[in-house]
Amino acid sequence: MKPAYTFTVIPRLPASLERLRELAHNIRWAWNHDTIALFRRLDSDLWETSGHNPVRMLGTIDQKRLEESAADESFMAHFERVLEDFDGYLKNESNWFRKTHSEAGNALVAYFSAEFGLTECLSIFAGGLGILAGDHLKSASDLGIPLVGVGLLYQQGYFRQYLNAAGWQQEDYEDNDFHTIPTALVRKPDGSPLTIEIAYPDGKVVAQIWRIVAGRVSLYLLDTNLPLNARSEDRDITDQLYGGNLNNRIRQEILLGIGGCRALEALNIRPTAYHMNEGHSAFLSLELTRRLMEKHSISFAEARQLASAALVFTTHTPVAAGHDYFSPELMDRHFSDYITRLRISRSEFLALGRLNPANEAEDFCMTILALRMAAFSNGVSRLHGQVSRRLWRDIWPNVPDDEVPILHVTNAVHFQSWISQEMNQLYERYLGPSWREQPAEQSVWRRVESMAAEELWHTHERRRERLVSFARKRLRDQLQRRGASQSDIEAAEDALDPETLTIGFARRFATYKRGTLLLRDKNRLANLLNDPKRPVQIIYAGKAHPRDDAGKELIQQIASLAREPRFRRRMVFLEDYDLSVARYLVQGVDVWLNTPLRPNEASGTSGMKALANGVLNLSTLDGWWDEAYLAGSKDGSLIGWAIGKGESYADRNYQDQVEMEALYDILERDVIPAFYDRRADGLPRRWISLMKASIAHLCPTFNTNRMLREYTERFYLAAHADHQRLAADGAALAKVLAASMARIRAAWSQVRITMLDSELPTEIQMGEGVRFRALVQPGLLAPEDLRVELYAGRLDADGEILEPVVTEMKAAGREKDGYLYEAQAIPCCGSGRHGYTARVLPRHADLKNPFVPGLITWAN
Repeated sequence: MKPAYTFTVIPRLPASLERLRELAHNIRWAWNHDTIALFRRLDSDLWETSGHNPVRMLGTIDQKRLEESAADESFMAHFERVLEDFDGYLKNESNWFRKTHSEAGNALVAYFSAEFGLTECLSIFAGGLGILAGDHLKSASDLGIPLVGVGLLYQQGYFRQYLNAAGWQQEDYEDNDFHTIPTALVRKPDGSPLTIEIAYPDGKVVAQIWRIVAGRVSLYLLDTNLPLNARSEDRDITDQLYGGNLNNRIRQEILLGIGGCRALEALNIRPTAYHMNEGHSAFLSLELTRRLMEKHSISFAEARQLASAALVFTTHTPVAAGHDYFSPELMDRHFSDYITRLRISRSEFLALGRLNPANEAEDFCMTILALRMAAFSNGVSRLHGQVSRRLWRDIWPNVPDDEVPILHVTNAVHFQSWISQEMNQLYERYLGPSWREQPAEQSVWRRVESMAAEELWHTHERRRERLVSFARKRLRDQLQRRGASQSDIEAAEDALDPETLTIGFARRFATYKRGTLLLRDKNRLANLLNDPKRPVQIIYAGKAHPRDDAGKELIQQIASLAREPRFRRRMVFLEDYDLSVARYLVQGVDVWLNTPLRPNEASGTSGMKALANGVLNLSTLDGWWDEAYLAGSKDGSLIGWAIGKGESYADRNYQDQVEMEALYDILERDVIPAFYDRRADGLPRRWISLMKASIAHLCPTFNTNRMLREYTERFYLAAHADHQRLAADGAALAKVLAASMARIRAAWSQVRITMLDSELPTEIQMGEGVRFRALVQPGLLAPEDLRVELYAGRLDADGEILEPVVTEMKAAGREKDGYLYEAQAIPCCGSGRHGYTARVLPRHADLKNPFVPGLITWAN
């Protein structure tokens, strides 16, 4: 039965504790140990049963307990200390952005993502993408970067996982109660909800806007579950994260991209740069273009240049099948009216999302749309950048792979969200506050060498003990829920050992992640785990996508094996992997195991969370570990272990067997001996040295402070400046740029390099200079429209130029058949076979990347 009226009940707090409400609704508490300790102090049991949700906790806590706390001098002193720190954080005028980039005072970045993993009580994320987005917001707040987040508020979020008696994953969806989580409905001055409208094929849909405050940053989330939307299909657009069919998926992405832009406009928020975190929000590029067309009374081509300057796109998926594709029919259904507002043809519109614009049957890809529209695009690790350039190179035909305009910014994690309270205290004592305030500074982390070995080790041992205690309780709860026998439930008390070498494997279960690689040789595994002198134990956790039966089968294999008598004390699978489980694992295991099939891991961040807690990584050379292991080992330091050397084999089964053998060899030869090699004082000195080396070498790089600074200085500030410049004086420069590029594009087919020669003998000595000349026929274009370059370097076995040196050639005069260009005294570095060619690219003062237009002519 639906109610006639609704109202909201809020907790009644003593006047002296009123600011607890403010603390609870600003989720800065999620990365502040002292604030969490304050809420735990109110009622530690309620903190746990509320799902670490202070808003719900304050709504259910006993009034008497609040009155007692208000009268407790010790509690009030703690409260005042937390408030002083909180106020100082919010008012900090000397943050990094203000100190370093004060000239960009009106810059504002809008960060769009389909999911945000800020804390476990906000179930609006599925995994790594969302957690990265949450860490992105937290570091933006810490650094003072002017940024707002935009996403969707899902009624059910992602699923809760449990296994049935057969070990098969089951999914359970729970509704989010938006009034008992740290969110607030955005309202107009008259108190009514602020809403926006989106036109869908079956009519208009209304969405209201919720706000989450994360330190100094706001996150705005759209919600369509409103009585104003009469159709259940419309209310259900924001029902489930990644839920429903393709029709609902495109409706979600229209709401995120187009609706998100309109929400910012309704909020009177005017970003100067937009960051699309994965392709889900790529429709915002079209909405931004449409709004600029209307604002400046300009064409689509002119507005596209202006919009593009402000757009940053990050791709996270290294395989083509993992990206969002929509059929032409589905696009027609949802965009036939919208296209008319863009004033372009249907074929021009669909070409924006196609690899081959001329292929009328090709589906529309959101990633291709984002790559074509954004001035700045990047992958999320060095290796993923290479993979992405190869994957999408056909968008820019004839551009060499290493110059395809997709860069990389390696992912990272927000340390304060993941480091245990005990490690936090240790870092404070030996590294000082700089580890929090300047985590990207190498000099800060070098101080870890001064850390007392016994303190570091005993701190880690306490975390392992807490992990084992947590895992045992979790295991008992799982067995009880499953209806296991009393003897099995009691046996959970004997699972795991707080003094045994503990390996953690926790992530999404997909076949390429190879969660069962160790299980290929069960007898060898049993011998390894049950060694009487040097035992090993493994804790698994992770969810498979609801429609990924292959991933569910991997979980079932682990769960089944863990029930066998020879494994049950040394191997457990923890159900319903979430942020709380993740923290216990990354803070308490000794080794973080990662076995993706290279190069399918875009980055991966769980190992970064572990390393900040002194956990050592053992992984294939994929994602972030490919660059971390090699960079960390440059000076001969051992900072973890690599499985293989990045080899790839055509036979997947053979590759799995080879890397399984390599994994066992590393465990038996290196990992286990290092852990159990104890001195007279009982300390594993070699292991502790590895912990220190890992922290000192890797922590300065793999933190989101570094990542956000890199995004800001490479992309955000450039996008802000470029967009402001092109938009000035009624978008005058955008109009000029669009007209110039249209003229260059129309005449490009006539551009030729008809002669390329040099004063080059058959052999020259290393370092000897050479003069190169090229004759360019520009057709209808002028020399100032063109950039002519020499492209030279050593040759590989197939005659391809390796690691080319690119040098701009200067105009040297007019010839009968064109213009002569020269490059003087180019040194040949290194002996061996070399080759050279020349190319022509478009040139314009406001064209930041000459490869983006996809125009390039090479010498024949």
